[in-house]
Amino acid sequence: MINEQELVKACQNNDRKAQTAFYNLYRGKMMGICRRYTRTPDEAEDVYQEAFVKIFNNIKNLDKAGAVGAWVRKTVVNTAINYYHANLRFQQNTDYQDILHSNDDYPNLLASLSNEELLILINKLPNGYRIVFNLYVIDGYSHSEIGEMLGVSENTSKSQLSRAKELLRKQLKPLGIISYERT
Repeated sequence: MINEQELVKACQNNDRKAQTAFYNLYRGKMMGICRRYTRTPDEAEDVYQEAFVKIFNNIKNLDKAGAVGAWVRKTVVNTAINYYHANLRFQQNTDYQDILHSNDDYPNLLASLSNEELLILINKLPNGYRIVFNLYVIDGYSHSEIGEMLGVSENTSKSQLSRAKELLRKQLKPLGIISYERT
């Protein structure tokens, strides 16, 4: 069994078998990320393939073999955001007066859902809300980082997140998930 460092070195030498193995090694986790940022499996596949074109074009510049996973993940997330910008209009909501109070227990609330159920609910969100929700709640970016990535203000990011959470609350209510208690 070849280790990740050897696989990266082989990919840096344009070894096609190594590239296929590398592509398949990250497919499960990275396709999950792609699915969260896109509406359809076909769009997710497009983003995944585009990300790996970028990865293979830039793998020669990778010098920290230990940081491969983080580098691949960042490339996939950035590719998904670029795809979003290229194909959709980002709606900047500037009406900050009706920002709803956020619920900091969202990660725990949503943990009670299966991955598939969560993906379905998140994909029902409007595009801007979905992207900000993914970046903040799931991927852990700050509002200022999200603002830089998407070309919006920090307050727009906060507003989009607040509205995404409110829409998710409305979607969760019919499922009987209204609140959760810490144990």
